Amino acid sequence: MASPKKRVRKTFETGKVYIRANYNNTIITLTDPTSQVLAWSSPGANGFKGARQSTPYAGQISAEVVAEKAQAFGIDSVEVFVKGMGPGRDQSIRGLMNRGLDIISISDVTRVPHGGCRSPRQRRV
Repeated sequence: MASPKKRVRKTFETGKVYIRANYNNTIITLTDPTSQVLAWSSPGANGFKGARQSTPYAGQISAEVVAEKAQAFGIDSVEVFVKGMGPGRDQSIRGLMNRGLDIISISDVTRVPHGGCRSPRQRRV
């Protein structure tokens, strides 16, 4: 009988954290330097449901959960990429710092339209 293979957990020095903050939710993803997903968290996965998902506190708790998972992989410094305009945006970055992760850089990768399609006409009431 062959023994099951023991899974080896890789360790990394740095990582990338992607924060997607929209008006209803905040999703935080941890990746290695080659952008392979290692861990993720969201307010719904941490017990916040309904309107409480869209609060800054829920974003902070989710970021702290991701930071603990990052330290299990040996990651101590991260680059942060923020996308969206939700309420959990700034508080999520503070949650990462609270758990002891060093933040190398913060980049805003929110899409901004320039040119593009004509917007709908103004509604007259």
